[in-house]
Amino acid sequence: MAINKQNSLLLLFTEDVQYSIFFKIGGLTYMISRYTRKQMGAIWLDDFKYDTWLKIEVLVCEKLCKLSVIPQKEMKEISEKASYNLKEIQKIEEVTKHDVIAFLTSVANAVGPASRFIHLGLTSSDILDTALAFQLMKASELIIEEAKKLSRVLQEKALEYKMTPIIGRSHGIHAEPTTLGVKLLLFYDEMQRNIKRLELAKEEIAVGKISGAVGNYANIDPKVEEYVCKKLGLKPAYLSSQVVQRDRHAQFFSTMAILGGTLEKIAVEIRHLQRTEVGELCEGFSKGQKGSSAMPHKKNPIGSENITGIARLLRANAMAAFENIALWHERDISHSSVERVIAPDSTILADYALSRMTRIIENIIVDEEKMASNINLTKGLCFSGKVLIDLVAADLTREEAYKIVQQCAMKTFENGKHLKDTLLENEDLLNKLGEEKIKAITQNSFELDYYFKNISFIFDRSLK
Repeated sequence: MAINKQNSLLLLFTEDVQYSIFFKIGGLTYMISRYTRKQMGAIWLDDFKYDTWLKIEVLVCEKLCKLSVIPQKEMKEISEKASYNLKEIQKIEEVTKHDVIAFLTSVANAVGPASRFIHLGLTSSDILDTALAFQLMKASELIIEEAKKLSRVLQEKALEYKMTPIIGRSHGIHAEPTTLGVKLLLFYDEMQRNIKRLELAKEEIAVGKISGAVGNYANIDPKVEEYVCKKLGLKPAYLSSQVVQRDRHAQFFSTMAILGGTLEKIAVEIRHLQRTEVGELCEGFSKGQKGSSAMPHKKNPIGSENITGIARLLRANAMAAFENIALWHERDISHSSVERVIAPDSTILADYALSRMTRIIENIIVDEEKMASNINLTKGLCFSGKVLIDLVAADLTREEAYKIVQQCAMKTFENGKHLKDTLLENEDLLNKLGEEKIKAITQNSFELDYYFKNISFIFDRSLK
């Protein structure tokens, strides 16, 4: 069998294989160098696809032999001779305009008379959908592995910067102080949900069908489907038409889109914090790297921008998968052309984006001095909430306290004085509390530790 030959791409999932190869997906040419079983692109090569088709066809024959449909002698011939010729398939398909028939013809040429039992009682989608399920399942395993790597790196960095002060922002405007660790922990927490979604998507997509032309097992025993799916690590579809129902695929690709959204969220945060006016974080800049052809000083967040673009593609592909759910009657092939693009593109892009984000976080440059400087940039305004609470504790109504603190904050914006000073200059506040009491309040209202007293609680709850 072709799947037993030493250069079979199916071996990428059983042992390490190393070589270089070029392949095309979606009109783009990719190069795989020193490929091992860990890498994504090989799943979508023609060799891997046809190896999988052949494996399914032979597994069907094995079970039919056990059911006494195929004689032992013919089964032995099929097992020994089953193979295909890629160039021959391509040549035949130019005439037949049908990839499965072209494949089967090539296999028949290799097997000889015993090939009459191959594809017996099956329809093309039995092979296509079961193989696609196998490919997406294998792709899921690699994506989950990369997602777990990113999660580990996010957790490590979150713990490293657990108590590192940074200004919090809402609407892009300075809010209250928080820590860089909490920011990173938020991303870690979301990645944990992504991993759960990926595992569920893998479970939902790992479904094959060997049930014939309209899914009613008229020409094939259901035991064949159970046998083939078990051998491939899939579950048999409880019910199908001529195809596995595409709500499963829509869930899979929407999960890729949600994952992309999380990666984009992290990327956008890095891009904002790397802006010159902010300067709190920076992507690592390798030796010899260039940022601009015109401006030698530039260090741009190109990795994060790249991931932002990938997220857009993942969302667009998810929308295409939604459109595939409704097919005519038992099946048409409007979904086929879509999936030939979005299946390799989305899985390769998701895998790549995860790997690239992991490298970005591993090599992120943190400027703690700039973070401290930015906290002080607004002359104490980020502590206004604590001042408000302290004034209420000093027997002002919340409405009175809010009005006074807001007036003082606006004065700070106007004249650049520290909020402490504008509070001490506020006549209403002086009349209500007196200077000494105001000084006593403001002495405690501008401490960072106040905002960090429950950071350990947040970490303990998130990492339990």
